[in-house]
Amino acid sequence: MTLLNDLRTRRRRLGVAATAVGLLAALLTAGPAAATPDPGDSPAAPEKVSKSDAAEARAAIESGDIPGKDEIVHSDNMKHVANVPKDLLPGTNSDLAFQGRYAFAGNYDGFRIFDISNPKAPKTVSQVLCPGSQNDISVSGNLLFLSTDSSRSDSSCNSTTQPATEKSSWEGMKVFDISDKKNPKYVAAVETACGSHTHSLVPERKNVYIYVSSYSPSASFPDCQPPHDGISVIKVPRNAPERAAVVNFPVLFPGEGPDGGGNPGGPTNPGVSKTTGCHDITVLPSKDLAAGACMGDGILLDIKDPERPKVIDQVQDNVNFAFWHSATFNQKANKVVFTDELGGGGAATCNEAIGPNRGADGIYDIVGKGDDRKLVFRSYYKIPRYQADTENCVAHNGSLIPVKGKDIMVQSWYQGGVSVWDFTDSSKPKEIAYFERGPISTDTLVGGGTWSAYYYNGYIYSNDMVKGFDVLKLSDRRTDAAERVRMSELNVQTQPDYFD
Repeated sequence: MTLLNDLRTRRRRLGVAATAVGLLAALLTAGPAAATPDPGDSPAAPEKVSKSDAAEARAAIESGDIPGKDEIVHSDNMKHVANVPKDLLPGTNSDLAFQGRYAFAGNYDGFRIFDISNPKAPKTVSQVLCPGSQNDISVSGNLLFLSTDSSRSDSSCNSTTQPATEKSSWEGMKVFDISDKKNPKYVAAVETACGSHTHSLVPERKNVYIYVSSYSPSASFPDCQPPHDGISVIKVPRNAPERAAVVNFPVLFPGEGPDGGGNPGGPTNPGVSKTTGCHDITVLPSKDLAAGACMGDGILLDIKDPERPKVIDQVQDNVNFAFWHSATFNQKANKVVFTDELGGGGAATCNEAIGPNRGADGIYDIVGKGDDRKLVFRSYYKIPRYQADTENCVAHNGSLIPVKGKDIMVQSWYQGGVSVWDFTDSSKPKEIAYFERGPISTDTLVGGGTWSAYYYNGYIYSNDMVKGFDVLKLSDRRTDAAERVRMSELNVQTQPDYFD
């Protein structure tokens, strides 16, 4: 851990100024039409930074306070064992899912299937061109599910982009048969209100339920009118996926007025997103629980009846949280880690000016029983290394590392890299390992870095938006026990009971 401690000390001396923070809106999608605005998880278009900030970034690199352009650095207990660059799919890499010896990697232009039977040498099995950002991805049995959250001309994989103001626009869920990994087949599509930014599976023996998270960016979009204060629930029969259909739209934020009962955002709560839906929901089927990260709100849900989830508790943080992005339970289901995607994933927020409590994780204990359970805030966690003002960096997707009796998580931070941290004491989280690359550019803010970093069967897999598919190996006595936990399938937003 010598390198980790040395870098932490040096970077805390670095005082880089913050660029303006806002929800950036560039979407990278295939097709001839212009990209449509979308305020979350957006790859940043090149953005010039000030001459002084660029000069400071270069000086920080020269002094060793920040890694050099594209330079790889990591703690002593982390190894970079493989990288597979992007190939036929030129779009932004997004989320990951796993099944057996396969990893499934989303990309704004489709998805890619890797054979990871040898994690040190992943092999491409197939690549499917099917544009429709974000292409959030999950798998269950012989089925693969793909989210479309950009305005498309139709539901096919040959669709083109078109203005979201068009009534004929299509957004929603796509379903593929992956019984033959070399030749996935597109079998169904379900249109959903406001599209599908992300989705989460509640799998059963005969059916798979999908919780579709999306949010209303503008009242000018005819297919996405406020109040958009709930989620779409899709039921997919395993033996007849072509019959997939929306079976409910539970309202999670009931209330009076055009915006329902969620966080009103600014000007009431300056700098906080107005809640017009959920960004991401993580389900814990073994405990009949779910946690929702819903723009301006964090929620805890009872999902005993998967078609009718109900909110148990609702919390807000109008001081430090700008955009509730995702959630992770600990194994005992008595804690939830929520992430704040300050800047929409396209801004430089891992610097001294922003500080340690914004663009960070919020750790909440779950106290009480049954419908009386409450989310109680304990602390924040943010990576302890400052990044350059040309690096988009903020809390993003991660998963538990299954160590019995411990709460340890691996997490992506865009160009802030991958962080492994311990929140067993929810009031005193601490980093135990990391991996990162230096900035893509020292003059311009260009979106990049790791979108998702997940632990699966002994290795950490990271989907870097620009650099490709990375495999990391963590060797640390605090996490060695996780090596004995083997999964046959993993969708991180459908958290397993690792020790059942």
